Amino acid sequence: MPLKKRDFIEIEFTGKIKEGNVFDSNIKNDIQKAKLNLDAKPFVFCLGEGMFLKGVDDFLVGKEIGKYEIELKPEDAFGNRNTKFIQVVPIKIFHQQKTNPVPGTLFNFDGRVAKILSVSGGRVIVDFNHPLAGKTIIYNVDISRKIDDMNEKTKAMIDFFTKKDFKFSVENKKLVIEADSQFGEFLKLFKDKFKEILDLDLEIKEIQRAEVEKK
Repeated sequence: MPLKKRDFIEIEFTGKIKEGNVFDSNIKNDIQKAKLNLDAKPFVFCLGEGMFLKGVDDFLVGKEIGKYEIELKPEDAFGNRNTKFIQVVPIKIFHQQKTNPVPGTLFNFDGRVAKILSVSGGRVIVDFNHPLAGKTIIYNVDISRKIDDMNEKTKAMIDFFTKKDFKFSVENKKLVIEADSQFGEFLKLFKDKFKEILDLDLEIKEIQRAEVEKK
């Protein structure tokens, strides 16, 4: 049966630029060969909800369980390079952060990551383009299964949003997640998403931080 938007699926994948260099994967051998600092475990996500690269996401809607090679032009992957994203930044900005700009390294400007291209006097030329902008991308994707279990779907969404393992339960259209007050407030930001995708009302069961650390 063809996959449709909001189906949850489990995949193994490897992403590489057309020239061959692997930049992303969840397959152990590919991760080791490319010397990437990534986890080798299957990835579960919801189709059509922005949980994976849009070009791949769009391609998989309507497909069957199986293996696919997906070639994406730059505009369907990480975008075309834009010369407007190459900017000059005063070196004092780096000094204020107690760091020295070095060509080839990455620097975070309030959530925007840029590559340092050159340093000359008090001027630093930085590139805010995505590192893979302008590249044709190839993804090899193996869809192993469609997921219907609500607990698996819920865990996948919690993992995606928080990158943490929370204890939770699902019963009578209600999702109860155990978290301390700090993380509880953070989880509430995704209340509408849990309702929209899983039709679950989110409730936070507050527990003390010491109990969280113990678990």
